[in-house]
Amino acid sequence: MEQTQASPVGAEVVAEDRPWQTVVWNDPVNLMSYVTYVFQKLFGYTRDQATKLMLDVHHEGKAIVSSGSKEKVEGDVAKLHAAGLWATMEHTS
Repeated sequence: MEQTQASPVGAEVVAEDRPWQTVVWNDPVNLMSYVTYVFQKLFGYTRDQATKLMLDVHHEGKAIVSSGSKEKVEGDVAKLHAAGLWATMEHTS
C-alpha cells in the first residue's frame, strides 16, 4: 500500500510569489531636497512623484519606493545605502 503525504511546499511557493518592497525610512541626516533627488536619480520618478514619496518618508516615517523580485529589491536597497539613505526590504502583504 502506497501512502502519500501532503507537502507544505504550496505555502512556500505562495510566499515566494509575493513581490518584495523597498522601504525608505526617515532619518535626521538627509535633507528633503537630497532625498527627492535620490528618488529621481535612482528610480526615474518625476519631481512631483519623488517629492510625494519624500514627504511620505518625512511625515509617515517611511515610504515604499520600489517593488519586484528579491534580487531587484536587494539591488535597490544597496543603491539607496550607497546614496546614504536608510532602506530595508520586506515582503508585500
